[in-house]
Parts: sequence; structure tokens; C-alpha cells
Amino acid sequence: MSVVERQAAYNAYDVPARLPQNPANVRVKVSLDKGITYVMEGDAPLLVMPVGVGKASTPTPQGHFRIYHKEHRRRANTHGLAVRGDEIRRTYRRDLRAGERFVGTPMPYWTEFRTAYGFHTGWIRPYGHTHGCIRMHHNVAPKFFRIVPNGAPVHIARTQPEDETLGRDLRWPPSAEGLVDHPLSYYLIDRYFTDHKKPVFQ
Repeated sequence: MSVVERQAAYNAYDVPARLPQNPANVRVKVSLDKGITYVMEGDAPLLVMPVGVGKASTPTPQGHFRIYHKEHRRRANTHGLAVRGDEIRRTYRRDLRAGERFVGTPMPYWTEFRTAYGFHTGWIRPYGHTHGCIRMHHNVAPKFFRIVPNGAPVHIARTQPEDETLGRDLRWPPSAEGLVDHPLSYYLIDRYFTDHKKPVFQ
């Protein structure tokens, strides 16, 4: 498959999802080894999705948490873009140079479970590659955001029982590795927060 074909397949990727009958019963389970998140209502899956998780040097925290903050148009406070005229570069806020303004990295559909850790839209690869957050495919992130309410419990572990059932046949998109990234100017505008398929629920 060529890079162009892989890019098209990545952008077209989606997974089915259902809305809960009772949002109070929704819970989230993350398998770090498989890179899969299961959104469950009791024993029924509402959404099963591949995710990007932390690399060895910046791991995703394990344990029991709760969703406590959701923000569709979230931007990072510490890392992002330095802008001066037509010049744009990636940077940390602490490394801004004279005359530059800072624009935080866009993190659409931010769903926070621990201070500075959350689920959000981003390129995903089938191995640990993030700074600890859990990245979601851009077409799937709005579904997760809609289904999972504030207060929902989150369990993150190396494995989950669902790995051998629900996760066994999950179809992944092509890895984002080697795909063409957006131009940096794209991350400055609001379009990135809504550039996805319209979420449809079964």
C-alpha cells in the first residue's frame, strides 16, 4: 500500500459506537499492552477503539481514576507552536524567543482523568509513543467524548479481560508512522477541532 493509499485509509477509519441507556453506568477500561480502550455499560460494549499510549520514558499512568474535566477545544499550556510573522516552529512555552507568541498544541475532545493526563485526538500508532496521554483517532474521538460523562470510572492496566474477546478482532487503521503531517499553520486554526466525520451511533 502506497503512502497515499495509507493516508486515505487512515483518514477514512472509523468504528461503530452506541449511546448508553444510562450514562451513570458507563465505565472506561484501557489496555496498555494492546493499545485498546473499551467503553462499557455493564457487560455491553458501547465503543471499542485503538488508542495511542505513553512510551516507556513517559508512560500512561496505571490505576483507577475518574473523568473529571471535558473540553472540546482544549489547547496545551506547556507545549505548542511559536509564531512570529509567517514563521512557525514547535516549542515549549518556556523556550519562547523574543517577539514570538505561543499557541498551545490543539488537543480536541480533551477528556481528563488525572491532572495533565487525558484522552484527546491525535495521530495513533500501534506502540507506545505519547507523553502519557491517550490519543484517539480523529473520527472516533467525538464519539468517545459524547458517550463518556464526567464522573465515569477509568481503569488503566497492562491488560484487560476484554483483550481476548472484544479486542481480539479489532481492525486498526494504518499506523500514522510515515504519513504526511498537517502543515504547522493548520494547528493554529479552529478547523482542527472539527475536522472529522460526523459521529453516527448505532
